[in-house]
Amino acid sequence: MTKTRFLTLVMALALLLAIPASVFAQREMPHVFVGTVTLDGAGAADGAAVTAWIDGAQVAATTASGGDYNLLVDQGDESFAGKTVSFKVSGANTDKTATWVKGGGDVLNLVATTGSAGSGSGEAGESGAKGATGAAGAKGDTGAAGAAGAIGPAGADGAAGSAGAKGSDGSTGAAGVAGAAGENGSGGLGLVALIVAIVAILAAGGSYMMGRRA
Repeated sequence: MTKTRFLTLVMALALLLAIPASVFAQREMPHVFVGTVTLDGAGAADGAAVTAWIDGAQVAATTASGGDYNLLVDQGDESFAGKTVSFKVSGANTDKTATWVKGGGDVLNLVATTGSAGSGSGEAGESGAKGATGAAGAKGDTGAAGAAGAIGPAGADGAAGSAGAKGSDGSTGAAGVAGAAGENGSGGLGLVALIVAIVAILAAGGSYMMGRRA
């Protein structure tokens, strides 16, 4: 630390001691930051804004003078104890951070580059509104046919059908072939007839003869 920077810090702390005690009766003692200010590789111009930020909100501001700054970060009605303090020069983020301490004092040489304002450690923005529901997509192609199902059990027998109508009479068939001629009958029956006839003749002759004798 150079002699000039040391003297600056001592003067800042002396300034704190010079503040009436009645002021600190209601507020906590601030944290003092001093040091050089470099912007885009050169000492910041007089009047360049030097700001301190906590949780994405600006909590203190001063201006550069002769390439130096002197900044008091007073917590006011809020509690900054243990929180991280970041710094900006003319809106550009610096490479330094520090932890806020009641009555603390630090020498921080701030270096910033124009165009780095978007890379700070501010709080995330609120989520945007939910977008409208998109249109339904086109119908997909028809899927492949599924495998054949198992064969089901046999069904019950159906009821018997009604009787069919009687058919018409068929035509007369052709005459059958004549049967073979029968053999001559046996002589048994003729022989009986012949014996009866002979007996009758004999009886008649006997009757005649008996009549003549009488």
